[in-house]
Amino acid sequence: MSHIPSELKYVSSHEWLRLEADGSITVGITEHAQELLGDVVFVELPKVGAHLAADEQAGVVESVKAASDVYSPIAGEVLAVNEEVESSPELANSAPYGEGWFFRIQPANAADLDGLMDAAAYAAEIGA
Repeated sequence: MSHIPSELKYVSSHEWLRLEADGSITVGITEHAQELLGDVVFVELPKVGAHLAADEQAGVVESVKAASDVYSPIAGEVLAVNEEVESSPELANSAPYGEGWFFRIQPANAADLDGLMDAAAYAAEIGA
């Protein structure tokens, strides 16, 4: 069964969001997503400074099983990307909620977080 941290927000495309103290949002893929993908072998992330719309493709994650798009859960500007996960994509498997984060975004509208799933809703979404 997948671990679903209660302090995070989630979207049905299997990204998680963590609100940081500075108001930025850190985004990654859920443990459930990495379990479905299998061993991650490649991660492509958005460019710093890119302006993304909610649900816009932000990157790609490839595994031994499949390639899957990564989406921006909210609209905003990309502030940082995790270069470590690009050079060591297995971090998406070993630490999806820690060192395996993908990018940090400054939300265009912080209230957009309010409409996203909490841990209980995401658990119900994936049948956990």
